[in-house]
Amino acid sequence: MPMAKLLSSRAFDPETTSLLGAAFDKAWQTMQTSGSPLADEKHAAATREILAKNILAAGHRGDRDIHQLVEEALALLIISNDTSARGADMRANDAEASAVERHS
Repeated sequence: MPMAKLLSSRAFDPETTSLLGAAFDKAWQTMQTSGSPLADEKHAAATREILAKNILAAGHRGDRDIHQLVEEALALLIISNDTSARGADMRANDAEASAVERHS
């Protein structure tokens, strides 16, 4: 979901809207230049949506420091990705354990 669409559904003044948009652009640029697979075409839309939602949430809490907005959005993205990956690993391990039990 594009940042502009998310911003249009929230009540921010023009200055804050511009700041949040700039924070999103900077966070996305950071992802792209990092070489992270989360910036690949396959994951880009989901990654951009998570970044946007994290920045908007911080904006609603009153955060207005662009560097803090970017850092927090990226940190939360990493945490959410790590949690998702661990969940997938656990599901794979559970499936493997079930398969072993069935063959025992």
